[in-house]
Amino acid sequence: MVAGRCALKRRAAPLTYNVVPRMIKTLLIDEWRFLTFRPVSPAIHTNWQAYLAFGLFFTWLAGMGRYWDNPKAELWQSLGVGSLAYVFVLASIIWLLLAPLRPRHWSYRNVLLFITLTAPPAVLYAIPVERFVSADAARVANAWFLAVVATWRVALFSVFLKRAAGFGIGTVIVATLLPLAIIVIALSALNLEHVVFEIMSGIREDQRSPNDAAYSVVFLLSLLSFTVAPFLVLAYLILVYRSWRGAQQGVRPI
Repeated sequence: MVAGRCALKRRAAPLTYNVVPRMIKTLLIDEWRFLTFRPVSPAIHTNWQAYLAFGLFFTWLAGMGRYWDNPKAELWQSLGVGSLAYVFVLASIIWLLLAPLRPRHWSYRNVLLFITLTAPPAVLYAIPVERFVSADAARVANAWFLAVVATWRVALFSVFLKRAAGFGIGTVIVATLLPLAIIVIALSALNLEHVVFEIMSGIREDQRSPNDAAYSVVFLLSLLSFTVAPFLVLAYLILVYRSWRGAQQGVRPI
């Protein structure tokens, strides 16, 4: 009988060794499905710690990649600490701002998990394009990297609000655009939009020209945010009121 137990343990051992590779494979497949706007497996709920660690790793990697070739970077910037702190702050803002709309499955953990899983595309920032092309071409390439990654992340956020939070199309539009408008307006009020653009796109102050076309885009976004913000706030307040009324009547928001 003892021999039989030993045989069972020997047969069970390979299963234990296969758990980690299988989990890593599932995680990578789910990340690809997530980035291509497809539903992920239930493993993201049972093994959420592994998914969060994966997302934080790429957040840290992208954060270091923005500064790896910048001799003027501070130590905390070179170590990617700023990016790690940023995702926790951003998750807090989004979680608190949208909570009054009564989204489904809404928790700080889920919001943080979503934000960190959008980090892998940001590794594009670490590509040293300035080593292969001229300085002007590198500035354009970095600006395009920023535009692609930002658009990709906003699209992922919209899908997240639709599928995970259960919002209707109108609520998705408001819940997607309002945080963006608030961020742009806050940066404009602090006169920091050029600093953020330099950090995100890899364009340093001593590298850009006064008439850099990319800054015109940032300026136009600021004007657009100031224009649409009052309408977004009004729509948000209406949605909050409807959500509150729905809670009194036991009806989910749409």
